[in-house]
Amino acid sequence: MSHPLHPALVHFPIACWSLATAGDLASLYWGEPAWRFAGVSMAIGVAAAVAAMAAGLFELLKIENGSPAMRDANRHMLLMMAAWSCYAASLFLRLEGVALTRPDAFGTGLSAGGFVILCIGGWLGGKLVYRHGVGVRRPASR
Repeated sequence: MSHPLHPALVHFPIACWSLATAGDLASLYWGEPAWRFAGVSMAIGVAAAVAAMAAGLFELLKIENGSPAMRDANRHMLLMMAAWSCYAASLFLRLEGVALTRPDAFGTGLSAGGFVILCIGGWLGGKLVYRHGVGVRRPASR
């Protein structure tokens, strides 16, 4: 494949988790419709992130050891795993069997914390592409 798969896949968990956090915060005002939307969005994001993380691992393996990008890549990976953990834990806390329930303050806090971590990790992902050129094919010299 000439294009890396990871950048194409990350949009799904980022969008779902962002909407889930917005839904959690909106549920403080709008109640059940918002927290149900948040729970479904969170579940889709947690599942989609597994594929994005697997593709990211393949991209990580392409970075040379000792490269300045490796430090940022490891930080990006750890932050995104932490964000996934926050959202997965929040999802787990709002499940009764397979039914969604209203999140408590801790579950909503995990969602908000996951969003902050997601933003920092996403910024590092952008740094990997735009500063270090990870996943960018250089034009052939003439």
